[in-house]
Amino acid sequence: MPIEILMPALSPTMEEGTLAKWLVKEGDTVQSGDVIAEIETDKATMEFEAVDEGIMGKILIAEGTEAVKVNTPIAVLLEDGESADGIAAPSAAAPAAQPAVAAETAPNGASEAATPAPAKSGARIFATPLARRIAEQKGLDLSTIAGSGPHGRIVKADVENATAAPKPAAAPAPAPAATAPAPAPMAPSAVAKLYEGREVTEIPLDGMRKTIAARLTEAKSTIPHFYLRRSVNLDALLAFRAQLNKQLESRSIKLSVNDFIIKACANALQQVPAANAVWAGDRILQLTPSDVAVAVAIEGGLFTPVLKDAHTKTLSALSAEMKDLATRARNKKLAPHEYQGGSFAISNLGMFGIENFDAVINPPHGAILAVGAGVKKPIVNAAGDIEAATVMSLTLSVDHRVIDGALGAELLSAIVDGLENPIALLA
Repeated sequence: MPIEILMPALSPTMEEGTLAKWLVKEGDTVQSGDVIAEIETDKATMEFEAVDEGIMGKILIAEGTEAVKVNTPIAVLLEDGESADGIAAPSAAAPAAQPAVAAETAPNGASEAATPAPAKSGARIFATPLARRIAEQKGLDLSTIAGSGPHGRIVKADVENATAAPKPAAAPAPAPAATAPAPAPMAPSAVAKLYEGREVTEIPLDGMRKTIAARLTEAKSTIPHFYLRRSVNLDALLAFRAQLNKQLESRSIKLSVNDFIIKACANALQQVPAANAVWAGDRILQLTPSDVAVAVAIEGGLFTPVLKDAHTKTLSALSAEMKDLATRARNKKLAPHEYQGGSFAISNLGMFGIENFDAVINPPHGAILAVGAGVKKPIVNAAGDIEAATVMSLTLSVDHRVIDGALGAELLSAIVDGLENPIALLA
């Protein structure tokens, strides 16, 4: 039986992608695990591996095709002796039908008829390798499970639903009280009409820009932000950094101020563990390691790669890892696990001369630190004398659902202490 290969969801936010390149051609033999295509997601270009084995019978979506919806058939695998005749490419605008949705929207009595029947005794069972593995672990007989995938193929959800079937359904939640509708935003055509007669350039939204727009709108609409501000005297850090860089010159290592900021934040999250947390909807998850995300500007958007276990790493190790992540982010070569997760983020605009700003929290993080430029300013020293110092502004944006004011202040104070006493970052 022909097996459809569907457009994969390669990241949690991916709804559509570009089929950048086919790495196989029609007639090639494909084994499970073979890389068969490159898919451009909203964040990166990633390799796509085959799940099944067979002969590449027909490529349904040509390479270079943009806006291919997740779950749209993109190719068909055949067994020996099968023919691709009669297999047509899907409509470019419509993804593959979702069996679960069809069952929900079918008229009374139709949903049961639309559900594929379990395989008859002795018949060949079509199931994905992952579904077979889960069924084996759970002790389930695949012949008793109805498949919802293409042509009745058993997929992961079918096995999980079969496992979960005995559990009683949860009572439906009461309907929320009606609220006044929010004002509707201006339609795109209405916005365009405002600028009729003016010279404009229309820039279509790519996948990354759509994702950034959606996530930041969600963040500002749903996260109760509050802001804490502190100034840092950088003179001790700059002198210490110059000393270290001189000693590390023979190893071709050059530490940046940002490397010290990452380390100071990682250590502070260990000192104030209650602030090392994320919002999980119905609970707060408190992390044990310091997984720190750092915003990296790229053409057309930004990435926030995550430095995992940052509190355990030396300054030189953090510096090397950050340089590698930033380079691959700019080339859109990061894997999803490299920019997902973390509990805390850093956004540094100091190199652009920005003295202070408020950053938007990246959900589900509990906080983000906005870092400004170091500027020479007069300060009053411990002896009461006025002197010039390099002062940097920090603004901590905090999710009030996760971190209260006093806890946020404790976290920011620990970050400032680390930066003003940099030798402690080596401990």
